[in-house]
Amino acid sequence: MASSPLLLVQTGTPPDDVLHPHGDFPSWFSRVTGDSFETEIVRVFEGEPLPPPDANRIAIITGSWAMVTDRLPWSETTAQWIRDAMAVNMPLFGVCYGHQLMAHALGGRVDYHPRGREVGCQTIRLLPDAADDGLLSHFPSSFTAHLMHEQSIIDLPPGAQALASSDHDAYQIVRYGPNALSVQFHPEFTPAITETCIRRRHDVLLEEGLQPDELVRDLHDTPDARALLSQFVSLEHV
Repeated sequence: MASSPLLLVQTGTPPDDVLHPHGDFPSWFSRVTGDSFETEIVRVFEGEPLPPPDANRIAIITGSWAMVTDRLPWSETTAQWIRDAMAVNMPLFGVCYGHQLMAHALGGRVDYHPRGREVGCQTIRLLPDAADDGLLSHFPSSFTAHLMHEQSIIDLPPGAQALASSDHDAYQIVRYGPNALSVQFHPEFTPAITETCIRRRHDVLLEEGLQPDELVRDLHDTPDARALLSQFVSLEHV
């Protein structure tokens, strides 16, 4: 049972043109987890040290504008912390960069996706193994989520289980153990956040053959994606 404050492992901060209108990652995640849980924020990308892993608290590992393959010192230190956390069955939930970092830390392979970036609201489809997963068994077989990434999990770590995919990415939800889950999509994103991220890369997206205006038109709220994180946190606190 988790009884200590939530631990937000912050692996980056948005660029100024995203930060100024929308705030920083902690506020994005607090909209999902709610105000009922006290949260400790550790900005690992600035070198802040993480507390020792503790099976009685939950850690959320955020997204980032960094790349896992750069193997930055703070990122590799966090990867070791993830391994130590898994050893004591600490509840872990990774998001985007956090998803990839968990896979990297536990022996998987992360790299740039061979088909390029995945952007906007996309359909996530549960895989057959999700029917037996305690968290996902009652979720709809498909739902939409906000995505914004260039790198992906290419090979899963030994023993990890893929629970959902998209047309672009085979590993949208991965379970590493009874208390450890990660998602490639962003349950903390709103349509406004995703729109800003799309518009700031408008010309790059066009060069890559994507249609930014269509991506923006297709944005909408994604309550099921959001519920996955909120229910993970709530269940782990029971």
